[in-house]
Amino acid sequence: MYKLVIDYHTHTRYSHGKGSIQDNVEAARAKGLSKIAITDHGFNHIGFGMSISDIGKMRDEISYLNQKYSDIEILMGIEANLISVDGEIDIPEKYLDAFDIILMGFHKAVKPATLRDAWILFGRNGLDKLGIINHEKLRQANTSALTKALSRYPIQILTHPGAKIDIDSRALAKAAVKNNVALEINASHGFMTVEYVKIAMEEGANFVICSDAHSPGKVGDFEKGIQIARSAGVPPHRIINSYEYAEHI
Repeated sequence: MYKLVIDYHTHTRYSHGKGSIQDNVEAARAKGLSKIAITDHGFNHIGFGMSISDIGKMRDEISYLNQKYSDIEILMGIEANLISVDGEIDIPEKYLDAFDIILMGFHKAVKPATLRDAWILFGRNGLDKLGIINHEKLRQANTSALTKALSRYPIQILTHPGAKIDIDSRALAKAAVKNNVALEINASHGFMTVEYVKIAMEEGANFVICSDAHSPGKVGDFEKGIQIARSAGVPPHRIINSYEYAEHI
């Protein structure tokens, strides 16, 4: 039995969610959650990314709502994007401290750091299904870029690993453990897979089950992620947004 009390991955109209920050917070309160993170897409997400100019406005809204509601804690976060093979993400260094929590994941519709990164991260991954790219070399390049990001930045959660690009599950899990990063079991995408979760458990990884809500009605909807965790046999105390994890530490 998993008792999940926090949703660390939700989107609002500041990126391409359908509700406001307050809408997500009220939905979380209705689900009985004790904490929610507002984690809109990073700045380089083409067409959907949040704007740097919105940081102050979002912080003001979240501060107001934290004062308004005593039964829930609201974090200002971001779902940053991987933008280079050297592990760069799309948060300028001077803005790293603007966020209470940083999530990071791989997305395809993202402005890369350089043309070289565009080819390696996006071009080659796009051609991989055609069978004209050395799949194993690409897989290792993908994994290397992600692991470098985990060591370079204060990332707390790696979102939907295994979605969108192929990775070396064991190597990435080892890097997550080394850098104290939780691996997301995404209740929207259905990633990680049961097989990947089992591999990551063997390496000592901790997990987080998130809704990845893009509308207020999906906030706190963890069911698909819970099914994956249950099928993989993840103990509740290994899930960082569970009541049992808080009790265990």
